[in-house]
Amino acid sequence: MEATIRIRRFNPEKDKKPYWATYTLKDCEPTNRLLELLHRIKWEIDGTLTLRRSCAQGICGSDAMRINGRNRLACKVLLQEFGENPKIQVEPILGLPVIKDLVVDMEPFFAHYRAVMPYLVNETPPPIGPDGKPRERLQSIEARERFDDTTKCILCAACTTSCPSFWANGDYVGPAAIVQAHRFIFDDRDQLLQERLDVLADPDGVWRCRTIYNCTPACPRGIEVTRAIGEVKRAIQAGKRDY
Repeated sequence: MEATIRIRRFNPEKDKKPYWATYTLKDCEPTNRLLELLHRIKWEIDGTLTLRRSCAQGICGSDAMRINGRNRLACKVLLQEFGENPKIQVEPILGLPVIKDLVVDMEPFFAHYRAVMPYLVNETPPPIGPDGKPRERLQSIEARERFDDTTKCILCAACTTSCPSFWANGDYVGPAAIVQAHRFIFDDRDQLLQERLDVLADPDGVWRCRTIYNCTPACPRGIEVTRAIGEVKRAIQAGKRDY
């Protein structure tokens, strides 16, 4: 197969504005991943191409980018999805400052993540086991299932940067931060419920979600993002996790 990759390039050290560069790769296999093709471009054609990636297994989330108009992980996209002799357009995810080429500044995204206090807080002493030593706080299967879906988030920012509300207002906490908050809001071992609900009840919190549903299909982990956001809204209205 022959693949044509059109990439939105930008080097702030020399470019006044972004531009499109087109590369043609021969001898491609249908099962090649897009990330492999980007590696070929960087290693064989143009070493100045800049992209972010780590595990290449769909776990780290670092290679999220906009592929033919959709937010996806380059390591999970197979060439065969685009037909014979495919033409693929690649650009950085939207709504975050571009550092260079396909690399964006993730700090605004992680600032929203930190704002929802994404960690378990429990000030009560841990239970004591039969041996007299502290043991883990056990949880029922049913209690765990309540938030199991949102534990899958890998912080790739694909959902947040697919959201028109986030594009319009970067102060919006965004779907990923709400998903992370959901994981702890509905954990019955956590004691920071009201504090998180207060953060998300802010004007730039959960109510900026317009239920457009862009976020759910953008998630590479299959998280039902829009459903999780709706559940957080209901928890805020009820003032408790068991509404």
